[in-house]
Amino acid sequence: MENTKTLQFEKPSFFERLKGMLGVDFYRLFHTPLFYIFLAIAAIIPALVSMGAMGEGETAGMFSNAWQIIAADNPLYIVHNMGEYANMNMVFIFGGIMVSIFIGHDYRSGYVKQLFTTHAKKEDYMISKTLVSAFSMVCMCGTYLVGGMIAGAATGLPFTINAGSLLCAILGKMIMSLGWASLYTFINIIFRRKFGISIALCFVLGTGIPVIGAAALVGNTAALNIFLYGSSVYACLSANLLSVLVCLTCSVVWAIIYNVLGSVILYHRDVY
Repeated sequence: MENTKTLQFEKPSFFERLKGMLGVDFYRLFHTPLFYIFLAIAAIIPALVSMGAMGEGETAGMFSNAWQIIAADNPLYIVHNMGEYANMNMVFIFGGIMVSIFIGHDYRSGYVKQLFTTHAKKEDYMISKTLVSAFSMVCMCGTYLVGGMIAGAATGLPFTINAGSLLCAILGKMIMSLGWASLYTFINIIFRRKFGISIALCFVLGTGIPVIGAAALVGNTAALNIFLYGSSVYACLSANLLSVLVCLTCSVVWAIIYNVLGSVILYHRDVY
């Protein structure tokens, strides 16, 4: 009597599921003009900022060093003039808009409905969208850096800087992309049917207005580093390895929190 063998199909592991979803999301990212448009926007921003710095009026003379287009001198939470915020932090504003459009398209095109019909793991969607969005903002930071160096050379300002601090500042801001991406993904999950609200909210939070308001009340305090914007400005031209560690810790913690909350919402509410 022949033995009957029952074929058993093993369920894909978490990493296999995530790899598949990341493959789809990265394919869609690289094949949409939106991604490249925002990369170009990030590269152009420093030129616009430097034009203001070289012009007349309140914005004139706001930089004394070319690298201030990349980061502020010190971790100031209260913005006294435009120059203190007119740096790579602006990437997070436009990054939020890009994430809103990217995720909003998932719902408008019916991709989410099709996805969750065959792929029940909502946390995979959250993690994949967070990682792809973070990658997008890191790329925007890269094009901003290139544009910033070109704009800095055009202004004729000195490039003298502590190389270690500059590297820590740039690395810290890129690391913060993970935290910002998780926040924007979470917001778009909540307001998935209200595209305008999600864009507006991402824009407001990207400017750091809530933390700036808190700083106006409590002053410049290291406690504000627990927030995304606080840690972002902490990555400044006087940064060090501790600054990078603060950015990394804050970014990872908020990424975990927002991904867990977003997954819970997707499991308990209508995702369509």
